[in-house]
Amino acid sequence: MNYSETIAWLFNQLPMYQRVGQSAYKADLSATITLANYLNNPEKSFKSVHVAGTNGKGSTSHMIASVFQEAGYKTGLYTSPHLKDFRERIKINGNMIPEEYVSGFVQRHKPYFESNQLSFFEMTVGLAFDYFREEEVDIAIIEVGMGGRLDSTNIISPEVSVITNIGLDHTKFLGDTLEKVAFEKAGIIKENIPVVIGEAVSETENVFRRIAVEKNSAIEFAEAIDSSNYFSDLKGIYQQKNIKTVLSALKILQNRGWEISEENIQNGLLNTVKNTGLMGRWQILNKSPKVICDTGHNKEGLKLVLKQLQNEDYQNLHIVLGVVNDKDLESVLPLFPVNATYYFCKPNIPRGLDASLLLSQARGFGLKGDDYFSVNSAFEAAKTAALKDDLIFIGGSTFVVAEVV
Repeated sequence: MNYSETIAWLFNQLPMYQRVGQSAYKADLSATITLANYLNNPEKSFKSVHVAGTNGKGSTSHMIASVFQEAGYKTGLYTSPHLKDFRERIKINGNMIPEEYVSGFVQRHKPYFESNQLSFFEMTVGLAFDYFREEEVDIAIIEVGMGGRLDSTNIISPEVSVITNIGLDHTKFLGDTLEKVAFEKAGIIKENIPVVIGEAVSETENVFRRIAVEKNSAIEFAEAIDSSNYFSDLKGIYQQKNIKTVLSALKILQNRGWEISEENIQNGLLNTVKNTGLMGRWQILNKSPKVICDTGHNKEGLKLVLKQLQNEDYQNLHIVLGVVNDKDLESVLPLFPVNATYYFCKPNIPRGLDASLLLSQARGFGLKGDDYFSVNSAFEAAKTAALKDDLIFIGGSTFVVAEVV
């Protein structure tokens, strides 16, 4: 198979959570462990940092990777989902995995994948870990896909575990209380390996402390860290919380012998986009009219994004909005401003919620606008309507943003 045929097979042959949702979820690590054994345990051949959390884990992972790159380390980075190209998920020093490596890996192991009915995510984790071993990375920053305890990435023994925060997202899989979700995320805490907690409330702090004691894991809470002298090229006021988490993790890594200078940290934070190629975090796509997109999609993430939107200067606000069909609209729609014109759309994936259904629900919360058959048609309508001093915001789903960046 060539690369395009390989990607088509990966995407269509087997279920993938980001496309089809619940039917792709495996609440079991046994297939991943068996795959790792079959591949001769590539996860044991490189050092790693493991990053979980409801929001901010992608930004945090990219910032840490950028700092390691600035420090001269050959740095692997595994994240999900991707926006434009599958290969965004697997990078070394900001460069995507070559198409030939993806094709070759799948071609060699396809009979095993098929006979064992592996999920998209299991295969992709196997590919990433195999690539990092082959390329002999010094360290790999590994972002959890969903949850933690049963996530396919949770076969590594990292230098430090990081949990950014806890919110009620993916409740069908992770539980419907903060304590239950915290328990799943805390599943990445390993025996005798330190853990950093980015944000905690009383319900989640108790869970983290209990499990850290059980695992004999030193626990650090990042909220007390002074980050006032640190800035990132990732825009968005919410990034200050992620910076605190990054600084706390880096301090532990320095104490474990990694040679990371203050200059490396400053430059790594300031050059995160340049070093890693991260997209979709409060990304400005145009200046007149101003167009901003952000991948925030759950209640906690959208709260922060929409709070920042209030700080912008504009004459009229236009919002291009689309969501997936398992989104809890009762919790997110009340967050959106009523003094905006809405362009409701359906992201181009099977899980996308029909724009007319989104419109009818949104009307109940006083949001006014029209529905459009695609993200691009909604965006074009917003651009046509917007004056040069207006602001267009695009969001609600990672998959909406993916179609405009």
